Amino acid sequence: MRTVLSVFVVLLVATAAFAPAVAAGSGAAVGTDGASAQQDADLECEYPLELTDATGETVTIDEPPEEIVALQPSDAQTTYAIGAEAKVVGMPISQYTDYLEVEDHATDISQDDGSSVDSEQVIDLEPDVVIAANTALYQEGLIEQLRDEAGLTVYVVDQATSIDDVYDNVAVTGQLAGECEGANDTIEDMKERLDAIEPDVDEAPTAYYAMGDDGTTAGPGTFNHDVLEAAGLENIAEEAGVEGWGEIDPESVVDADPDLIVYPDYQDEPPVPDAVESTAAYQNGNTVAVNDNFMSQPGPMIVEIVESLAQAAEEQAAEAEEEDETSADGEESEETIPGFGAPVAVAAALAAVGALARRR
Repeated sequence: MRTVLSVFVVLLVATAAFAPAVAAGSGAAVGTDGASAQQDADLECEYPLELTDATGETVTIDEPPEEIVALQPSDAQTTYAIGAEAKVVGMPISQYTDYLEVEDHATDISQDDGSSVDSEQVIDLEPDVVIAANTALYQEGLIEQLRDEAGLTVYVVDQATSIDDVYDNVAVTGQLAGECEGANDTIEDMKERLDAIEPDVDEAPTAYYAMGDDGTTAGPGTFNHDVLEAAGLENIAEEAGVEGWGEIDPESVVDADPDLIVYPDYQDEPPVPDAVESTAAYQNGNTVAVNDNFMSQPGPMIVEIVESLAQAAEEQAAEAEEEDETSADGEESEETIPGFGAPVAVAAALAAVGALARRR
């Protein structure tokens, strides 16, 4: 079922490299700025609506849409979360969206490979608006075909590199779908749940997010990194100098000796290079499998991951503290005569000295 996941990881990494170049060439995106400004205020859906997307295209929506195509899994997740599922007439229906209760009227827009978009299927649906996650740019010519050749209204959502960016994308999706109240509620719920997470740890446990056995991981500049930190974990990729999605040297992982190894749940065990199997976390089973769809899609469900990882962080910290106390008790015992407490040991030592003096 997960034969195309490697394609998705490559897509994710490639888009991470490509998207900043797009943004640099297009200038500031009005859509993102508008959403950011309203993160702490109620969104209002007023039409006609004019927003600038991630490609620099000015997108105009004259009235609230009745039919939407959610081009990527994260788009589907977000539209469903804000209550716009009844409007979604097309979306990828696959293992990447199997956690959603897909409406009967929704058409699968996936190609046979399970990850690429069937552009002709999208065009045939004639939606009022197409919402496209930044990863759609990796499918060459897709946006141009939908927008320029078919004349569809397409909005490319900005790449999410942080949890704040996810808030922004929820907000702009609410505006595009005409579901501002639902977007407001979703953002508020996310923030309340994240604010409630206060890991009870003295020192943040270190974590390695193993996305693949080639060393692919997520460093600063990714929402995945933000997720780890929000859960009270220290991402070893940062110390190793990994920026965005990239590969970490196995020796760097071994040297860091992370407290936890986090990995996608479609794997039976952590996908790590052989060298990393020598780490204490791997040897002792200090590993956490997380829902891959929630962890890899920048949508509202990332909160579920933060909550589960925060619990794992607390459990790991408690375990480490217990081991430290046990180790300290062991060292204290070694400093006394085996089987005796300190006072008895002192008395025994004095008696031995007295006996030795009498023998002399």
